[in-house]
Amino acid sequence: MRSKASLDGHPVHPALIPFPFAFLTGGFVFDVAGRLLGRPGWWATGYHLALAGLAMSVLAAVPGFVDYAHTVPPRSRASSRAMRHMVLVLAAVGAFVVAVLVRGGAAAGPSLVVLGIEAIGAALLIAGGSAGGDLVMRDQIGVDTGYAGGRRWSETTATSDDEGMVVGARAGELAVDQMKLLRVDGRRLVLARTATGYVAFDDACGHDGGSLAAGTLICGTVQCPWHGSQFDVRTGCVRAGPARRGIGIYHVEETEGLVRVRV
Repeated sequence: MRSKASLDGHPVHPALIPFPFAFLTGGFVFDVAGRLLGRPGWWATGYHLALAGLAMSVLAAVPGFVDYAHTVPPRSRASSRAMRHMVLVLAAVGAFVVAVLVRGGAAAGPSLVVLGIEAIGAALLIAGGSAGGDLVMRDQIGVDTGYAGGRRWSETTATSDDEGMVVGARAGELAVDQMKLLRVDGRRLVLARTATGYVAFDDACGHDGGSLAAGTLICGTVQCPWHGSQFDVRTGCVRAGPARRGIGIYHVEETEGLVRVRV
């Protein structure tokens, strides 16, 4: 998983996710077992686990929001899946908050109403976790992206000048077959270096909107990490489906030690 918040802006949230899931579901289990077996110590444990889970939910949510706004490709399948994940998890946390407030304290045994609310929260949490798992496993959101020789993912945010040019990188910054994500004027572009020079193209795959900057570049062909669509980085044409629509390309020039892109 990515752990490079200080390097490329991607937050370190996957390591935080297990805590709210474990604490909240664990609290529900302890509450149920405590009520069934008549053990006050168990439902007191369940109450404190719920509080710990809510606290960890806040910690995990902050970088999660940043990831949604910063990492997930806009107008893509992953964007709608991320929204569903966010809504389900927030609803689950809200249910557990209501359960804690209705209950009133650790000494109070969980009523059937409280257990029902917690059950709804646990179900929402499982559904939200499933959507989050799809984001990681299917859409590779949060998955580490590296290159041979220890080269790491890189990206930058810039604004084009009056001539529509933007500095994408320093000369020699990128190795051959390495890519860099450029956020320019609200758009996502990719600057890449091939064996014959620098190229620039749209970040969104023509099939389902996957981030090409997170894919693989070999011999002038970039492959989308989601479904394997391939594009010629110099012409933008599709080399292999399932994509049927090509990608936009941009003029690149290297002058005075800087690589500039005309957007």
